[in-house]
Amino acid sequence: MTGEQVPLHVVGASGDADAIVRRCAAAGWAAHRGFALLEPAWDLADRRLVCHGHVGDDHTASQAVLAAARGAGIVAVATGALALSLAADLRRVGPLGLTPGKAEAADGLDLDAEQRALLGRLAAGSTIAAAAEAEFVSLRTANRRIAAARQSLGVKTTREAVMIYIKHARD
Repeated sequence: MTGEQVPLHVVGASGDADAIVRRCAAAGWAAHRGFALLEPAWDLADRRLVCHGHVGDDHTASQAVLAAARGAGIVAVATGALALSLAADLRRVGPLGLTPGKAEAADGLDLDAEQRALLGRLAAGSTIAAAAEAEFVSLRTANRRIAAARQSLGVKTTREAVMIYIKHARD
């Protein structure tokens, strides 16, 4: 492996997990539903495999931790005490929350790939609903991502966020 950080995530909602898995896939990771791995080789780091799914019991949590120890990325949907326990176990494998495609771009804007895609569509004249549909996310998710982009950019309106995005895209 090239020293690349393995994506390790514990999230509370399927929509958040889907977005992370899409970002990983766009960065060249192969998505694998579930955490049980039947691969004969122990070290899976070079396979760039990201396992994803719901973790509802201790057995599934153990499978997720084992997959992470073998070098697979993890995107787990869990809540409550199980989520806290799983996150603590995954932290022993590596840092949580690192996602391919989230690195800061050369323009200096602190936006992730999904936020950039939505702002780019808005800059091209799409409505938020049309941008959400084109990016295969719900309107609610699009609104949340745009709100997060506004907060990252330090502005109050979507129009201001789009204007900053356009200005930096030109530079």
